[in-house]
Amino acid sequence: MKKALIALAIGGFGIGMTEFVIMGILPNVAEDLKITIPQAGHFISAYALGVVVGAPLITGIAGRWPAHKILMWLMVWFTIFNTLSGFANSYNTLMAVRFLSGLPHGAFFGIGAVVAGKLAKPGKSAQAIAIMFTGLTLANVLGVPLGTFLGQHFSWGVSFMAVGVVGVFAVLGVKFWMPVLPKSSSNGLRKDLKVLKRGELWMVFFLTTIGTGGFFAWYSYIAPLITDVAGHPAGMVSYVMILAGIGMVVGNFIGAKLAEKYSPINAVVITLIIMVILLLSNTFFADDKIAVLVLTFLISTFAFCLATPIQMAMITTAKGSEMLGSSLNQSAFNVGNASGAYFAGLPIAMGYGIGSATLVGAAMAGTGVFIALGIILMRKKREKEQAVLAFE
Repeated sequence: MKKALIALAIGGFGIGMTEFVIMGILPNVAEDLKITIPQAGHFISAYALGVVVGAPLITGIAGRWPAHKILMWLMVWFTIFNTLSGFANSYNTLMAVRFLSGLPHGAFFGIGAVVAGKLAKPGKSAQAIAIMFTGLTLANVLGVPLGTFLGQHFSWGVSFMAVGVVGVFAVLGVKFWMPVLPKSSSNGLRKDLKVLKRGELWMVFFLTTIGTGGFFAWYSYIAPLITDVAGHPAGMVSYVMILAGIGMVVGNFIGAKLAEKYSPINAVVITLIIMVILLLSNTFFADDKIAVLVLTFLISTFAFCLATPIQMAMITTAKGSEMLGSSLNQSAFNVGNASGAYFAGLPIAMGYGIGSATLVGAAMAGTGVFIALGIILMRKKREKEQAVLAFE
């Protein structure tokens, strides 16, 4: 089991590296391809769009094949197109390859989360899923800084080639360490798609989108927050990103413990409430050089406390079609990434300052609390109705 989870974590490391390294080498890409920084930002959106499209589509189509083979071929696809990203020599080519690179992201995490839960010992599924997500969080501590260094000192293409190397290790890990598993879905695509009719599933989807969007509203503008508001030198941003990455690693395991102790959905409520408090605190103390560093660590920690509980909440909600629901949740994460950055940018564009982005993040996380409470009430009502029917 441990080797299988390590294989999933290696895949998560590669995915986290390719998703976030582009942000550190954006100026290098723009200069080399002779485009503007905003145009280079389109490559981030292209990857995210690939995740949103690929997660439910690939998971639905792949249901007829064994999960271990699907996971391996997803990593093969990931490796090929990330390596090709390093050789792209035009805007259109890199846009296309980044979109194709993003397609396996959501399906790998979605199927991998369900597989990790099934491989775990009874009562330890949250910890197993957290191990898989450890790869994603460690990428922010090790992979992204390394990829940024390679891109800035050699060529931005080398950054993506490094991701391809990680992909090769992930392919080998899944091939040799993952046990033989049954089909990804025993229901068939038509029956799996019926899960999309469940109102609670869409509530969890929007909970993921809006709740995690609160984190991305803050994280998307962390560089100017650190330099322009707190007054740190530009060179400090890299160290702050590593600090945030360490917080993500810590939060990932705290979230698993909370899910086991309080149930996944209750863990989400607790975490989001703390996030609201921290984001509001950041608004008031962002100009304090020490406080902003402490809050960066804490916000990142509690933001990634959400990862495992919210994934488990979706798996529970999508019972019978767990892998499709789990993959759909990865689409929601990326919609949250895009929407958080977009909504937080609106007040900044209106002239309210960088600090306004944090207020938007607090508002989004707070909205997530109410959605989560709505899911809890919906479940209690359903349980009550089932109890009445059983009594009759």
